[in-house]
Amino acid sequence: MKLQNYSLGQWISGEGDGQNLFNAITGETIYTASSKGLDFAAMLNYARKIGGPKLRKFTFHERGRMLKALAFHLQSKKEEFYKISWATGATRSDSWVDIEGGIGNLFAYASLRRQFPNEIFCVEGDLVKLSKEGTFIGQHICVPKEGVAIHINAFNFPIWGMLEKVAVNWLAGVPAIVKPATVTSFLTEAVVKEIIASGILPEGSLQLICGSANGILDQVQSQDVVTFTGSASTGKMLKAHPRLLEEAVRFNMEADSLNCSVLGSDVKVGSVEFDIFIKEIQREMTTKAGQKCTAIRRIIVPENMVEDVQIALGKRLASTIIGDPNVEGVRMGALAGPSQLKEVIEKVELLSKTQKIVFGSLTNFEVQGADKTKGSFISPILFLNESPFKYTDCHSIEAFGPVSTIMPYKNIDEAIELSKMGKGSLVSSIITGNDTIAKKYVLGAASMHGRILILNADCAKESTGHGSPMPMLVHGGPGRAGGGEEMGGKRGVFHYLQRTAIQGSPTTLTMVTNQYQYGGKYIEKDTHPFKRYFEELEIGETLITKTHLVTLEDIEKFAELSGDKFYAHMDAKSLEGTIFTGRVAHGYFILSRAAGLFVDAPKGPVLLNYGIDECRFTKPVYPGSTIAVRFTCKEKAEQEKKDENDIAKGIVKWLVDVFDETGETVAVATILTMVKMKNQG
Repeated sequence: MKLQNYSLGQWISGEGDGQNLFNAITGETIYTASSKGLDFAAMLNYARKIGGPKLRKFTFHERGRMLKALAFHLQSKKEEFYKISWATGATRSDSWVDIEGGIGNLFAYASLRRQFPNEIFCVEGDLVKLSKEGTFIGQHICVPKEGVAIHINAFNFPIWGMLEKVAVNWLAGVPAIVKPATVTSFLTEAVVKEIIASGILPEGSLQLICGSANGILDQVQSQDVVTFTGSASTGKMLKAHPRLLEEAVRFNMEADSLNCSVLGSDVKVGSVEFDIFIKEIQREMTTKAGQKCTAIRRIIVPENMVEDVQIALGKRLASTIIGDPNVEGVRMGALAGPSQLKEVIEKVELLSKTQKIVFGSLTNFEVQGADKTKGSFISPILFLNESPFKYTDCHSIEAFGPVSTIMPYKNIDEAIELSKMGKGSLVSSIITGNDTIAKKYVLGAASMHGRILILNADCAKESTGHGSPMPMLVHGGPGRAGGGEEMGGKRGVFHYLQRTAIQGSPTTLTMVTNQYQYGGKYIEKDTHPFKRYFEELEIGETLITKTHLVTLEDIEKFAELSGDKFYAHMDAKSLEGTIFTGRVAHGYFILSRAAGLFVDAPKGPVLLNYGIDECRFTKPVYPGSTIAVRFTCKEKAEQEKKDENDIAKGIVKWLVDVFDETGETVAVATILTMVKMKNQG
């Protein structure tokens, strides 16, 4: 059966015989894949001209809701994906990481929409005052890039590898062309068919290439983004493509790396932390048959613990049953295909020249429910390198399978040095119950690792483990790991946005950004803002309140009510050596009294106070001072209705600028209110 590509809104089989794809368990040819005849230039243009404009018309919130709907749709089809995933050699638990982990990324980025405005762009960072009087300011905005995201993915996670990337570029408003590794592209094709069939995404949002994409980078332009996941050698070749350099195309590389796990010198045999360490190593060696870019390749242990670790880990690996994932009890399936098996064997043979195998064999192992001569099976291989500073192949050669090396260290400084000898990794972990050791390792090793997991008895039960990148944390690493970052919550979305500095008057920038910029002109209305519905409120709408004379009695009453009797408020004799010239009003009294000045008491569209984003007390207020408030509508964001019975409403951010009789600001805060909409349809 020939796989199909999705190009220019149509499913197309590539020309010619194509590449044979194999069932990793049985060794049978199950598909062929070809991209011959696809017009890559036309595909890129289609994404830029059709998909991009459609996605950019939607706000972050609307795009996030599309991701949520898509996640629910794919979740309803997940059992179909599990059935297909078996042919990649994966067990059900392996497939869970790929399938439900990928769908989980869609859910995570759907939820992230709430951290963005309900706009087609976003404002980043604080206002920058560029002139003495504040009439000239600067601000940063971010808009979607007007290109296409080209994702060149690895074979080990045909679903997660795609969904963890497209979730981010779609939320940003950028279409994607996905090029999965051909060997497991049949699983990616099944998911893309469901995505397209759902009709949730606008036309042109996604295209798929199942065969070779050789030549696609010749067509990229400056607004495009290219991401690569795979081997470091291939990534370096792509990164140096002349077209990427000529057009200054953003390129993100996430390469396989020689990740390590360190056993703290405080850990003893039989302790909870020792058991955690052994279980974590065994899991990372055998999950996906070791075919994970985050798998543990180097096991760094105190020199007096080498034998204990070797024995304990050998026992756990010996209990790992290899075979057909459909057979009960099987815990490790096969490598993804014969080409992967051949490559791993070659790397094991290379590593064997400078270190010895202490567990496992390339030939002598059993397989349950399958013929190991036909499927792409391999035994876990555990090496011991007693001189890792002398014999360094383990720091440069990676066997991308269930292969790892134990190596000793004398002290924590040596452990840090060994961890860095991998020349950059996606993840390192340290298992220790000693927080001082953990701190020293993290601060010493962090420059060469994209993520560091600290495991101990306190967090192990709920930990997602060494090998699990999380959507809201960055995934990537320096050096050999590619030097890039993906996911990471909002950080990942900004990879697909163009950041632009804008300059002008506060009033003009208020209009451009739909956020009130301090110093902008006020819009005064006859009606109190708390009497106006969400739709009626305007950005910049301002209430100038009546004044209040602050008295010593105010200070004393607030101290009794709040229990805050800090000396600066209550004891004039204790002020020597401070900035205060007399008893000063509580900052929280000033803010509370400000609320009394701007709040409209009768029932109206305001449903509740939602919180305070930021608050600063900028000038002491003494008895005899007079305060008033400039209360300005700063920003608005619609809220989604939870169900048909929910009230239609939105969140309004208000700038609370409290000033004294001199006109100088004494306190400033941003408060949030939930405001009812007039239209409840």
